[in-house]
Amino acid sequence: MFKAHIAIGSAVSIAGTGILLTQDPVKTEPQHSKVILENASVRVLQVQYAAGTKSAMHQHPDNVVIALSAAKVRFTMPDKTAVDQELPNEGAMFAPAGSHAPANTGSTPVNAIVVEFKGAAGKATLPATRDNMTMKTLA
Repeated sequence: MFKAHIAIGSAVSIAGTGILLTQDPVKTEPQHSKVILENASVRVLQVQYAAGTKSAMHQHPDNVVIALSAAKVRFTMPDKTAVDQELPNEGAMFAPAGSHAPANTGSTPVNAIVVEFKGAAGKATLPATRDNMTMKTLA
């Protein structure tokens, strides 16, 4: 099981008196992040980084990360601090909303699913229709 590291998603970039919002990874780097399901409650991303690949600073809301293969990642925060994280095969962790720039520091690809939660925690409601409720095979 893998240990959650609270700092991974909890940093916010601040400059002067205003907050600089980082970008949605799906829009800024679609080669790494692809939406595989989205509804009113969640957005599910497939995330892939080749060994040695770095990503630009981006943000996520509260989320759960599920590693589909073992990997090593360095998460650099907006304040330039960095956290090294080992992602064990089929491990899962919770990450609070925030910004980071990941880099694959291992010799194997990063292949993970990120489930982003929309809205306030514990406030999800069932949709009126059941669109996008079919199973999708990922691996």
